[in-house]
Amino acid sequence: MTIIKTSYGRRSFLKTSALAGGGMVLGISWLAACKSGTSEAEVLAMPKEWFNITGYLKIGENGVVTIMSPNPEIGQNVKTSMPMIVAEELDCDWKNVIVEQAPLDTSIFTRQLAGGSESIKESWKALRTAGAAARQMLKEAAAQAWQVPADEITTEAGVLKHKSGKSAGYGEMASAAAKIDVPKEVKLKDAKDFKIIGTPRKNVDGQKIVTGQPLYGLDYKREGMLIAMIVHPPTFGMKLKSVDSTAAKSMPGIKDVFTMKVYEDGYEKQWCDTEAFNEKVVVVGNTTWEVMQAKKALKLEWEAFPSYSENVQGWGGPQKVTVPGGLENTDSHKSKMADLTSRPAKLLRKDGDPEAAFKSASQVIERTYSAPFLAHNTMEPMNFFANVTADKAELVGPIQTPEFMEKTISARLGLPLEKIDIQMTRMGGGFGRRLYGHFLVEAAVISKQMNAPVKLVYTREDDMTTGVYRPAYYVTYRAGLDENKNLVAFHIRGGGTSDSPVHANRFPAGAVDNYLAEDWTLDTNISTGAWRAPGSNFIAGAEQSFLDEVAEAAGKDPIEFRLALFEKAISNPVGKGNDYDAARYVGVIKEVKEKSGWGKNDSANVHRGVSAYFCHNSYVAQVVDMVMEDGKPVVQKIHAAIDCGILVNPLAATNLCEGGMVDGMGHALYSAMTFKDGTPEQNNFDKYRLIRHSEAPKAIDVHFVKSDKDPTGLGEPLNPPIIAAVANALYKATGKRVYDQPFMGNMQVPG
Repeated sequence: MTIIKTSYGRRSFLKTSALAGGGMVLGISWLAACKSGTSEAEVLAMPKEWFNITGYLKIGENGVVTIMSPNPEIGQNVKTSMPMIVAEELDCDWKNVIVEQAPLDTSIFTRQLAGGSESIKESWKALRTAGAAARQMLKEAAAQAWQVPADEITTEAGVLKHKSGKSAGYGEMASAAAKIDVPKEVKLKDAKDFKIIGTPRKNVDGQKIVTGQPLYGLDYKREGMLIAMIVHPPTFGMKLKSVDSTAAKSMPGIKDVFTMKVYEDGYEKQWCDTEAFNEKVVVVGNTTWEVMQAKKALKLEWEAFPSYSENVQGWGGPQKVTVPGGLENTDSHKSKMADLTSRPAKLLRKDGDPEAAFKSASQVIERTYSAPFLAHNTMEPMNFFANVTADKAELVGPIQTPEFMEKTISARLGLPLEKIDIQMTRMGGGFGRRLYGHFLVEAAVISKQMNAPVKLVYTREDDMTTGVYRPAYYVTYRAGLDENKNLVAFHIRGGGTSDSPVHANRFPAGAVDNYLAEDWTLDTNISTGAWRAPGSNFIAGAEQSFLDEVAEAAGKDPIEFRLALFEKAISNPVGKGNDYDAARYVGVIKEVKEKSGWGKNDSANVHRGVSAYFCHNSYVAQVVDMVMEDGKPVVQKIHAAIDCGILVNPLAATNLCEGGMVDGMGHALYSAMTFKDGTPEQNNFDKYRLIRHSEAPKAIDVHFVKSDKDPTGLGEPLNPPIIAAVANALYKATGKRVYDQPFMGNMQVPG
């Protein structure tokens, strides 16, 4: 049993008995920092000011428990999994739990964020503390009522029991419990005693989703609400020169047409304020159709803008960002990146003497990999409702970063934070796109201008051409083998448009005596940002594809080749700062080897590729079985092994894994955003190729490594390695290596 101290200042625990009919409301800062000991003798105090995720627990007089889910829900199912953790320690009956989406409340909640696959990881102990504290308060209330020691009272499925035979439901003691001081420390369950955690639980919104109930931003309606749409420059590197809206304004249902600046001149952006087109044309009317028709009647002129620089508050502090002028092209991007990767770059890590090792190597293998810009293409395009008055801003819609955007809205409208109310709807996809909330700001500015409630809606074309894409990437790997085919030198040099995908301390760092990692970035005026598993979504595919070639050159089985490197990282690691646990890596590789039957009863018609990667704190290994049908590669089955610590909800976890793999595989095979003279060449699904149902894997076999470690993320880690597993299977099936994404149409043999 774990003993954990609570933090019970104003911003940590709030309790009241204000529920109608008597009951208990316990508001708990779910991420009031907590450190746990492994025994009653080892009790560590929490840091006083670690408030990252918060939420409310309410118990009614009838025993019904309402658990508030504070984080945005983008399909990762945290609205089910996070309350499961609280309910486990509360020891209530899951069938008596109601889950509600918490509102944004920066006076209590901090880190109301969906990103980085960290919702469960960052809140694990604090969520458990929330439930355990409430359970202890209920026990204390029962102890006072029955005049017995609290330690003699047990709980089970929402019922308090004493050996004397006395018992009571939580609802009977809720009002009394609300008057008891929050305990200074609580006991958390041993994992072996979990009854809810580790069991499959259906999505709490599942029935509402399949019956079409209004959950999403696009569903939201308000009486008197107007519809707004925007028009941005069709070309990156251009800005608005003039607008003639005469015809549009005279069309039926149109209320106004005007220009708008998303951010005022001189405003220092946060990292989530990314926006390529600051000045836009706005059309406002009664209905979506009328506004869409009026957009077509606008007469617009655009002009090029010069290069400029701006300061942005990044995660690590202020950053100076250079935005070049000019009209960019996909071909020139690639040639510029090829030039950069052929030059010395920023040194990230150096172990041993890689230059000397390469000079003395018997064989040097060098390969270059590239990937294009990618759009996020959430099924629900960007949208937001806003009702801004002189003294208040009410905003409702799908956003991954509500707390950050509250600060932006405050600065843009000149309103204090307490006058801003952001309510989160369920999202029809995020994948990182809704980290960047310019569309929320636009809705607020439009509502203020119109002095009316407004819903801003992007068309698919608006959404796909306005930017915040996954960057384009380019990387070159070199490996040196000695006369015995041992890997003695490794070099990675890579970068991308405004971002580098190189993680210098990840594998095979720590497993090769002579190792060198360098990177660079290429400035661009095409706006880029996080895309599911940022950086890793490219570099994992490149790294693991390259290691397969190195294994082949060394004459070794690709799995055994990887395992040998990890054994070296375990027994005699090289350098410092390796950011992975080699033993856990080995665990998932051995698991997928066993579950897939690798090397056993192999069929000549089934071509297999393997990959393994660590990112977002989780370890993944995958084997792809591919067959050729009518000359086309078909993924017959994916085998996956995952170490993500304790599994909270196996059903949701499996769904996340399956979706992540299909997503990664589909984009690697088919998807690309390309540009000609600054203009996106894809603006809808007729030109932007996504994976189709018939192209999805015929079967997916997911296995979780049993673990007693705290849980980590799953929304992103399954996406990156599948790229290489597919690429390596393609090689086995076709005899050709693939180096440039999307793979279909880019298969080639290296010169």
